[in-house]
Amino acid sequence: MTPVTHETASPESAGPRAGGRAAALGALLAATARTLPRAPLLAGAALGLLTVACSRPLAGGPADPWLSLTVLRVAAVCLGLGLAFLLDDPARRTTETVPTGRALRACLRLTLIAPLTAGWWAAALLLTPSAARPPLAETTLEAVTLAMLALALAAVAVRRSPEPEPGRAAAVGVLSLTVLAALLPDRWGLFVAQGSPHWAAAHDRWATLLAVTVAVWGLSLPEPLRRGRLRSRPSGA
Repeated sequence: MTPVTHETASPESAGPRAGGRAAALGALLAATARTLPRAPLLAGAALGLLTVACSRPLAGGPADPWLSLTVLRVAAVCLGLGLAFLLDDPARRTTETVPTGRALRACLRLTLIAPLTAGWWAAALLLTPSAARPPLAETTLEAVTLAMLALALAAVAVRRSPEPEPGRAAAVGVLSLTVLAALLPDRWGLFVAQGSPHWAAAHDRWATLLAVTVAVWGLSLPEPLRRGRLRSRPSGA
């Protein structure tokens, strides 16, 4: 009886395999980068940075912490409005049957835009006068949550609608929810003033909202299962 031998992959064969995967991933990233909706993304980012830059001459005196916080929040909303268009794909109906699923394509888009968004936020903070710069952790939490809110609304719109470019609907949702949140009293609101006794509680709500938006984003990415219904045929058929 001959012993059974188990073949192990040699380093020579593993190397080309890993190189092939890296090349395939690079090709996917390059193809995804070409399909990004650059116009709305650039418009939102540019409008946000312009808002922050214009706050310096508008202050007209000593740095104002309230103005700096308000301007950063407006800039974060502008970025969120741009990110609402991230999943727009005019060729969506032709890419529904490609081997790479919707979830992978969406995550690739997010992978490409995430470092650029982080750099954009760093630039917005640097443009804010250091003497009036609000707490970085709490303000960054607000900006990340607004960005994830936009992405979650876009993912929900893509899942529930055949529209290839649902960015407009997602942007309207971001703007509407932001206005509603701004109208809430500090006791239950999100956009509270720095130094308010409700500051910590408000940012607990921001953290909760971030967790909810991340969950909605993840649950909305996969394609919905299509279940066919059995139809009874007429007896004379």
